[in-house]
Amino acid sequence: MNSITLARPDDWHLHLRDGDALASALPHSARRFARAIVMPNLKPPVTSVEAARAYRSRITAALAAAIASGELPAGARFEPLMTLYLTDRTSPREIALAKSSGFVHAVKYYPAGATTHSEAGVSALEHALPALEAMQRHDLPLLIHGEVTDPAVDVFDRERVCVETLVAHIVERFPDLRVVLEHASTREAVAFVAAARPRVAATLTAHHLLYNRGALFQGGLRPHYYCLPVLKREPHRRALVAAATGGSPRFFLGTDSAPHPRGLKENACGCAGCFTAHAALELYAEAFDAAGALERLEGFASHHGPDFYGLPRNKDTVTLVRERWAAPDELPFGGETLVPLRSAEDLLWRMV
Repeated sequence: MNSITLARPDDWHLHLRDGDALASALPHSARRFARAIVMPNLKPPVTSVEAARAYRSRITAALAAAIASGELPAGARFEPLMTLYLTDRTSPREIALAKSSGFVHAVKYYPAGATTHSEAGVSALEHALPALEAMQRHDLPLLIHGEVTDPAVDVFDRERVCVETLVAHIVERFPDLRVVLEHASTREAVAFVAAARPRVAATLTAHHLLYNRGALFQGGLRPHYYCLPVLKREPHRRALVAAATGGSPRFFLGTDSAPHPRGLKENACGCAGCFTAHAALELYAEAFDAAGALERLEGFASHHGPDFYGLPRNKDTVTLVRERWAAPDELPFGGETLVPLRSAEDLLWRMV
C-alpha cells in the first residue's frame, strides 16, 4: 500500500501551551486533526470551567490568526476539547458545571509531581473522591497520568505500579466511570486495559510505538527522546504495537505531543516531552506499516476515540502517501525554537 485515506483523525491527548508558544504549536495539530483533547497543565493550571473557557477562547483566537496569516488554509477546522486539572480541592459543583458547559470533555488526574507542571496535582486519592463520585454521576471521563511518584519506585516501574494500585482501585471503586489510561507504555498497562471492565480505555503515542529506551542513548544522550512515562524495553514496545494494531476499540490515538524550547530540553535538567505534532499521522502510519497493519490505522486514529467519548466520527478525510522527507532541524516556538522528534532524519510517510 503506497497511499491510505482515513476519516480525519482526532488527537485524544495534546499539549498546546499558551501565549506565543500556543500560536507556534497549534497549526501543526490543526493541519492533521479535527479535534483534540487539550491538556490543562498550564501555569497556573486550568482548574475551573471559567479558566477552561478562557483558554479555549485563546486557542480559537490563535486558530483564526493562523488562518488570517495564511499559515493554515481558509476554512481550516479544529475544535479544542477542553479538560479540567484535578486537584485536592476540585468540588463536585465544579464537575457539574464542567459537564453542563458543553466544552469541557474530561478531567485530568496528575499525581502531584509526576510530570511537567503537575505540582498542583492530586496528593492522595482520598482527597479526590468527592470529585470522582461526581464525575461518575455526571458521566465525565477521567484521564489518568499513570505513574506513581514514590522515589523508592524505579522510574521504569512507575507506570506498572500505578496501574496495579491507583488505576485498579479507581476502576473497581467507580464501576460506571469512564477512565482513560493516557500514554500507556508497558505491557502490563495494555493487558490491564484489555481485561478491564467496559468504559476503560488507553491512548497510545507514536513515540512509544516506534521506540524503546535504547533511543534515549543511541550515539549519546538524546534529550528529545525523553518523555514521561519514559520509553521502555523492547518487549513493552511490541505489546503496545500489538494493542494499537489489534483492532480493539479500547485503544486509540493520543500523541501526547509536548513542545518545550530547545534550551529547556538540552539542559542539565531537561524537560520531559516529545514534540510529534509536526508529523504525528506520518509517525503512526510508519508504526502501523512496520507491523503490516495499515488497514487498521483508521479505526485506531479515527473511530475508536470519538466512539469512546460519545462524539460523532469526522466525515472529511486525510490522505497519506509513502514518500521520504526530512523532518526539520528545528521549528519556531514563540520567541525561541524547539527540536521535533526525528529532527533532520527521514520520515517515510507524508500527509497530502
